Amino acid sequence: MDEFELIRRFFQCQERGDGVLIGIGDDGAVVAPAADRKLVAVVDTLVAGVHYPAGFPASDIGYRALAVNLSDVAAMGGTPRWMTLALTLPEADADWLADFARGLFDAASEYDVALIGGDTTRGEQTVISVQLLGDVREDAIMTRNGAKAGDAIYVTGTVGDAAGGLELLKTAASDDDDARYLISRFARPSARVLFGAGVAGIATAAIDLSDGLGTDLEKILRASAVAGTIDIQNLPVSPQLRRAVGEHRASELALNGGDDYELCFSAKSTDETRIAELASEHDLRVTRIGELSAGAGLTCVKAGKRIPYRDRGYRHF
Repeated sequence: MDEFELIRRFFQCQERGDGVLIGIGDDGAVVAPAADRKLVAVVDTLVAGVHYPAGFPASDIGYRALAVNLSDVAAMGGTPRWMTLALTLPEADADWLADFARGLFDAASEYDVALIGGDTTRGEQTVISVQLLGDVREDAIMTRNGAKAGDAIYVTGTVGDAAGGLELLKTAASDDDDARYLISRFARPSARVLFGAGVAGIATAAIDLSDGLGTDLEKILRASAVAGTIDIQNLPVSPQLRRAVGEHRASELALNGGDDYELCFSAKSTDETRIAELASEHDLRVTRIGELSAGAGLTCVKAGKRIPYRDRGYRHF
């Protein structure tokens, strides 16, 4: 099949979506956000063998390709609306494409995201780039540079699960319930879109956890020119991760493992009750893990003792 048949068969099958004036089929898409909203634009690329292992299910690749972008929009306090897809493939495998499209649209349907355009091309390696456009109230935009000394540090969900799942995928140790749970956390991350939009009026700064909790928290610290202290014993670690890799390795992955796509954010200490109420409203675990102070850099403590911190998060280069 040629590229036009590929697009028609696998991707030109979704409803146009609200705010889409011109969608797939023209030289460009035209969208119209609401008058009182601002656009948020994010883009992420997945490369075969780099961002997922060989043999990874195509449906999970499709889901993950959008989910990592949904998480970025969540970290900005926005609502995802429209996406474009750039797809490079060594060959047009119809079965792979059908599964990939199913996973992509599974993620899209959860948040009413419309595919409005993109590009397909042949290449030596599978490369998937999704650009996601969202909108956000101007007075509710979350950034990395608003944290203040005295703020508390929070994280949603549990951390380290996805990195643990990837380790198990690479060792083929995936035959029990704990392993399957952790692998699912890597394969289909839960973007915290609704909570992100809700906490946007409370949080002083936010980031999504793609490269590791310590690594990404340090990005907030640098952008906001503050120091941070977190208690290792307060990191939210799932029982599945503890059972699968042991307490010590679970703690390492919670601090340094990437791909969780949870939200890490700061907020005034006086807002703890509001955050707990919001977490309950969304049936989401939200944990206070530390605090910010004047200065620079990240400090870890355990049982009242300082633990040397060295950034071991993911680096592309």
